[in-house]
Amino acid sequence: MKIQKIFDLTDKVVIITGSSGMLGTQYAYGLSECGANVILADIDISKSKITEKQIKKKFSTDPMSIKLDLTNKESILSMTSTILKKYSKIDVLINNAAYQGNSKIRSSGFENLELETWNQAIDVNLTGVFLCCQSIGKQMIKQKSGNIINIASTYGLVGPDQRIYGKSGQNSAIFYAATKSAIINLTRYLATYWEGNGIRVNTFSPGGVENNQDPNFIKKYSKKTPLGRMAKKDEYVGSMIFLASDASSYMTGSNLIVDGGWTAW
Repeated sequence: MKIQKIFDLTDKVVIITGSSGMLGTQYAYGLSECGANVILADIDISKSKITEKQIKKKFSTDPMSIKLDLTNKESILSMTSTILKKYSKIDVLINNAAYQGNSKIRSSGFENLELETWNQAIDVNLTGVFLCCQSIGKQMIKQKSGNIINIASTYGLVGPDQRIYGKSGQNSAIFYAATKSAIINLTRYLATYWEGNGIRVNTFSPGGVENNQDPNFIKKYSKKTPLGRMAKKDEYVGSMIFLASDASSYMTGSNLIVDGGWTAW
């Protein structure tokens, strides 16, 4: 076995939803460096096009930007059709997009959360993932091969420690924890449902990423983490390459947790 070869993604067609976000952009660069043709799917296509342009300058790959509204089934079906017209296949789907709400919503508390906000989170974080898996899964069945990576969170595994947030605005809302928890079991269901079809389905659960948050929050979060700090924005790229490549070829129905030890206490 040649180690470099099992991480090679040359000519693999990889969809990244939420590709304009901080982590989505990091995944796009990392997967492109391994040879993947990344599909930058986001409701903000202007940011995706900037990333697409930069990838074309740096790597010999063929990326494409697509405007995607995860709350609209027709938008998801259109994305699938557009990709197949150009590439004739879909190798990997990374369900990365998520709605977390702004700091005001996150700080409002469970008792004051608007039903409209709850429904919006369900539509994007759960129903959107369901629809993407459904649409693209049909193509993967035809191919007899495919790889789906659903992004969850440590807060899909444990409850947030409300004591560390204070007035930082970084509070994890109930809808985020509920939808990310659901993603983990949706993954297990699909992994077993599609047995025999050559489709792997796994979850990736990252911890918190340092990104100009309130210094007091960063200090408290880091103190609760065995590695003593939050993640850097590029530290999850290796995990994503592992899950997207043949390096994880015997892995399905699993949840890869990378959180600096946050959930190990």
